[in-house]
Amino acid sequence: MKMDDKHINADFFHRMMDMLEQQLGKNTEIVLHDYEKGYDHTIVDIRNGHITGRQIGGPGSNLGLEVLSGTTENGDKYNYITKLPDGRYLRSSSLYIRDEAGNAVGCLCINTDISETLRMEQFLKDMNRCDLSQSEDEIFVTDVNQLLDCIIKKTQENIGKLPADMNRDDKIEFVRQLNQKGAFLITKSGERVQEYLGISKYTLYHYLDLIKNQKKD
Repeated sequence: MKMDDKHINADFFHRMMDMLEQQLGKNTEIVLHDYEKGYDHTIVDIRNGHITGRQIGGPGSNLGLEVLSGTTENGDKYNYITKLPDGRYLRSSSLYIRDEAGNAVGCLCINTDISETLRMEQFLKDMNRCDLSQSEDEIFVTDVNQLLDCIIKKTQENIGKLPADMNRDDKIEFVRQLNQKGAFLITKSGERVQEYLGISKYTLYHYLDLIKNQKKD
């Protein structure tokens, strides 16, 4: 990598490495490659080399070889996963540095060891043991009238019609579902349901009687 005035100078690259090291922490390896030094010792700066065991003067990876050989035209890759021989996982990104002719002259690579967080993620899944697609429709409110309103709203959504569009069978089913959910245990719930459905007290009790008789049958 020609780090002279024609390109970005070496001081900038190393200050950038300082910044990334401070920003990303000890679990992230940052590697700067210079491809003009021969592929067996391209690493000119590395931070947190304990992640892969590499050091300054070490070689590049197979991905860099593919770019230099022309097998891979671009080569820039962001947020990809690599598995190390010891079983650890890295989340990586590689950005190639090119000269004015478009030739790859270097590369900046970032490798974050996510092995511990993957184990923690699995631990949390085992701990939570939940399937969000099978969640219960439990309602938490601060006022019992809010609870009744929520039950009425959910029941109306189940019926799929507004009260004005409901026929007699729809309204009976509406009352049946409310009764099943215990809505009529709430004080003055009958009045609220009568008003919502546009029916009389007599009609509501008639519906409830029909529902009770259906259960006996």
